[in-house]
Formats: sequence, C-alpha cells, structure tokens
Amino acid sequence: MKIVWKGVFPAVTTKFHQDGSLDLEMFKVNIQAQKDAGVHGIIIGGTLGEASTITNEEKLTLLEAAKQITQGSIPVLLNIAESTTHAAINFAKQATEAGADGFMLLPPMRYTSDDRETLHFLNSVVKSSPLPFLIYNNPVDYKIEVTIEMFEELLKNENVQAVKESTRDLANVTRLKNKFGDRLAVLCGVDTLAMESLVMGADGWVAGLVCAYPYETVAIYEWVKAGDIQSARDVYRWFMPLLELDINTKLVQNIKLAEVATGIGTAHVREPRLPLVGEELNRVQSIIDEAMKNRPVLNLEKTLV
Repeated sequence: MKIVWKGVFPAVTTKFHQDGSLDLEMFKVNIQAQKDAGVHGIIIGGTLGEASTITNEEKLTLLEAAKQITQGSIPVLLNIAESTTHAAINFAKQATEAGADGFMLLPPMRYTSDDRETLHFLNSVVKSSPLPFLIYNNPVDYKIEVTIEMFEELLKNENVQAVKESTRDLANVTRLKNKFGDRLAVLCGVDTLAMESLVMGADGWVAGLVCAYPYETVAIYEWVKAGDIQSARDVYRWFMPLLELDINTKLVQNIKLAEVATGIGTAHVREPRLPLVGEELNRVQSIIDEAMKNRPVLNLEKTLV
C-alpha cells in the first residue's frame, strides 16, 4: 500500500486483560473507533503500545487484528524499537512478510549511539525492507537525535519518507520543510505542540490522546488544514489538559484511563507498569472527569472535510 503521509496516525495502546494477556476484542473496538473517526493510519507497538513488554509475535497478532478492521482502507504500521541491528532487521523482514504496510523506526534502544552508529543502524534496517519508513526523532526521551545532516543521507533511500518530529523544537518543522520540501513528510509527535506544528506546515500528527478521543483529534487536523483556525483552537484549548497527560512518564496509564472514560479501552497495563493509585490516580482522573464534563459537541459534517 502506498502511504499518504498526511493526517492523524494514532499510536494505539495495546489492550490487555487483567491477567496480562492480549485483549483482542477491546483492541478491535478501539481500532474500529479510530477508523470511524476518519484517522489516516494506525501505528502499532510504539511506546504508548507498551513495545518494551510485548513480543514480536504479539505485535504481529495485533497487526492481523487491526487489518481485519481496516480492510485496506488505511495503512497499518508496526513500530521497530530494538537494541540490536540484527534484531531490528529480522523483525522488519518478518513484519514485511506478515503484511505490514510500513514502519515507524527508532534509533537503537538502550545504547546511546553516536551519529555514525545511528546512521548505520537506521540505514541497515531501512535497506532490509521495501516498505515505507517513518523515522522517529525523539532526542528528549531517547537521547539520540537524527539531525538534518543525517536525514540527507537517509533520504538516499526512497522508502525513507517521513519523520515523527518530537524534538520539542517547533522551529524544526520549518527547518525540515526548508531543507527537504515535500521529499520528507513531517508528522508532529508531541501532542501539546500538534496544532502549532500543523499551522507551521507539518503534514500530520502521530497522536496519543487520539486513542481516547479520535473525533476531536481528527477535527483539529481537518480544521487547521481547511484554514478554520478558530474552530480548531477552540477544541485544542479544551483538549490541552488531556494532551498534557501524554508528555509524562505515566503516559500509558494516563491515556488508558481516558480510554475507559470514552468506552473504547481498559486500564489494564502489563508489568512492570502498574495501575495508578492514590493521589496520582485522583489527579489524572480529575483531569479526565473535567474534560468529559465539558466535552465539545462536534459538527461532524463540518469537521470531516
């Protein structure tokens, strides 16, 4: 499938039963909700998908479940986040054969590679599959930056097509567009900078709170691209306390609680993560409760242009 790197790409959560096993039925409920809201792609097994605690076999099971719902209407991508080049290449090949439509690719995990090592890792994985790649650039959390100079080399590979821009530097959207134009699609990867990034020319949004609020997320994207900044801003201002739950070490627990509130998820996480308790739980739940009380009613015919 040719991927059009525009729009909202949810980095979906992985649904579990209380015993830690995959909850495929609730996973499908959420994917259906994303599809119904008009998202433009699905990303499985990212940080929000608890990549560090699910096996490659489980990722492929989730891929199959998601494709049963999407039926080729939107691309389904798998995240590659491995500690070794060998493991990353093997998974890319395995997922390609299993029917993935593309990949989101992180630099090496655990080891903080230098520029030469990072570029070698990314190039090696990209060359192992013909599928399109979205490079995840998040030096804040992963301590490795994919620089513009590195992208110049990576873009010699035709299947490197997009970047998930999570440097937290809003000016980087403009730098990337000035340098690469339409050759490199820029997708904002930070929920609290999403509208600002879209206004500055980002092509899309790899979103987190979309897992619980798909219609609101798509509405913001569609309104910005249609030039209706006021409508987008009104929803974005309501959304901001929720979006801030994404830029937190407990983002998985936070967003899963929001999914419970909207009826398209459960709060179960896989250890070593544990459910929120006490004051922390009360704080997050109060943010969600307040948002639900004031949730905007969207004119969907106007929204989904």
